[in-house]
Amino acid sequence: MAWRAVFTALEAVCEENITALSGPTDLLCGNASGRLLTCMRKIQDHGRALEPVVAGFTAVYHHYDFDADTPGNGYRTLVKGQPQCLRDGSLLQCPVSAAGPPLPCSASAPRQRSWATVLPAGWRAEQEVCEGVHLHAQGLLLWPLPGLSGMAAFSFLTSAKYVIDPELRGAEFERITQNLDMKFWKSFWNLTESELLSGLASVASNLVQLNLTLTIPPEALRLPLASDPRLFAPVSPPVAHWGPGPVNMRLISYELREGQDSDELLAFSRTEATPISVSLVPFGAQKHPPSPWLLIHFHGGGFVAQTSKSHENYLKSWSKDLNVPILSVDYSLAPEAPFPRALEECFYAYCWALKNCHLLGSTAERVCLAGDSAGGNLCITVSMRAIACGVRVPDGIMAAYPATLLTIDASPSRLLTLIDPLLPLGVLSKCLNAYAGVDSQAVQPTEGTSTLSALGRDTALLISDLTHGASNWIQSFLPAEVLGSLSSSHQKSLDNEAHYRSTSPSSSSSNSSSGPRDYPEGFEPLRSERLAVIQTPSCPIVKNPFVSPLLSPDDLLRGLPPVHLVASALDALLDDSVMFAKKLRDMGQPVTLRVVEDLPHGFLSLLGLAKETQVASDICVARIREVFQQQTPPPCTNKQPKLERTNHGPSN
Repeated sequence: MAWRAVFTALEAVCEENITALSGPTDLLCGNASGRLLTCMRKIQDHGRALEPVVAGFTAVYHHYDFDADTPGNGYRTLVKGQPQCLRDGSLLQCPVSAAGPPLPCSASAPRQRSWATVLPAGWRAEQEVCEGVHLHAQGLLLWPLPGLSGMAAFSFLTSAKYVIDPELRGAEFERITQNLDMKFWKSFWNLTESELLSGLASVASNLVQLNLTLTIPPEALRLPLASDPRLFAPVSPPVAHWGPGPVNMRLISYELREGQDSDELLAFSRTEATPISVSLVPFGAQKHPPSPWLLIHFHGGGFVAQTSKSHENYLKSWSKDLNVPILSVDYSLAPEAPFPRALEECFYAYCWALKNCHLLGSTAERVCLAGDSAGGNLCITVSMRAIACGVRVPDGIMAAYPATLLTIDASPSRLLTLIDPLLPLGVLSKCLNAYAGVDSQAVQPTEGTSTLSALGRDTALLISDLTHGASNWIQSFLPAEVLGSLSSSHQKSLDNEAHYRSTSPSSSSSNSSSGPRDYPEGFEPLRSERLAVIQTPSCPIVKNPFVSPLLSPDDLLRGLPPVHLVASALDALLDDSVMFAKKLRDMGQPVTLRVVEDLPHGFLSLLGLAKETQVASDICVARIREVFQQQTPPPCTNKQPKLERTNHGPSN
């Protein structure tokens, strides 16, 4: 349904209900009808205020697409999501001024106004364009996705409470996502590595003949220079933060190939943390010759969670579809290992794979880097590191929803973090700060994660709130005079909380800097009462080109291999991908961008749960196959970039 038709239908429904509820009612239904009448008028006011905002978006959003054939950016997503939110009973209000086109630039509550109002390169900034974005989260967990309705909700342990009391549902959703510590989110995202879920995933995934975990000792390497193979460049092992240390990897191959069962490779197999995992090979099975292709994979997880085990499902599928061995790197995670440890380990693993490709069942005639989210960032930065060191650059990159900008800057698509239960704004901020080394609190790794322990303290508290939800549900049937005596203590607690917020320094400073508002007369947007504390890092690390590739000077990006970006329309990092693709295109670098619809951030980990995720995974496979099957060497692969600055465009 078109967005104009949705607003027209909303207005008609509100008018019809207001007319019906304004008529004479009996005493028994008077209180309930009065509350419904007030609610309908609020919905009508929000719809009328929101319609011109959406109209403003549609007038300008095509200017921010990558090209005419790739419609996709944060403005389009907001326009597409608004009617869906209206149909679900959740209202998003973004006031605009007449100074220019609408440009959302801050978060959902006054305390979040520290979120930068200056947008990254590529976005126009207008003064006082908008005051903020305000979310009424009481009726929303996630926009319904085809085939994924309810998949991103919290565990079944809390479903009864949500059904009983939608008001409590919204409040608890905000509480559990806004200000939890990093330990909780590490455990939550690592649920897929628990014995139960990983076992189920193994049953449903493709069978492979080789799934071997490796530990590579920290030994110096020597690789030939790309410009002159007669000369060699030294490659040091990772040393950041705690000195030289081993690098863990996982080798997955659909077919057993020469070298993969050699004693030299098996000597690197892990014998302590993770047992050797070699799939059953049919007796007498013939070994296949080495593949001319090699896929090196860096997993996602916000730089703080997950391993190659979390991504086994789609990696096995890719190995079968491409008939290629895959080496996935288990790099060290933040906050224990902030930048540049992960980059050093991934670059070392890449160089080790080039030097020892014969052990991996490949001749490495074509090498492709692939990764999602944080792994996409590492694919790009590892290639930049290869250019800087003068060694061979990979033949191509496939990055799914990559993190190319690690600053806490606003963009239209990043507003999705206000309603995304898997990647809330507070969590995104914590991940970026952890990788940058801003968060000094270390998180002890979770060993032997079980389903119940991974739920964490705050999720367990939701179970006890079931009685609270049932009480609220029962009270909704009681007369007002009865409720008066029951709610005095509850009202007292709310008053205390309001007093605390009003006297807190952050709240007072935020209120004083709220700025002018351009609301219709008598209209006030619904506001969240669960505020997220967002730390805006001041350290320069987040602007390091090897942390935020989008901020890299052209000299560091010139010479990258073909970059294939696969983004999601419902991803908070969508605008980052669009801007990075535009940056490479304007430099003359080979780049493609594909925006898939109706899928959230991290859709590769949802492979097998819906047909949409399979389609998106097939797009990633097609991009990787393009890298392997390209007929001519990618431009600038074996050339050193010019280091001097120039005002001229790239040479043809």
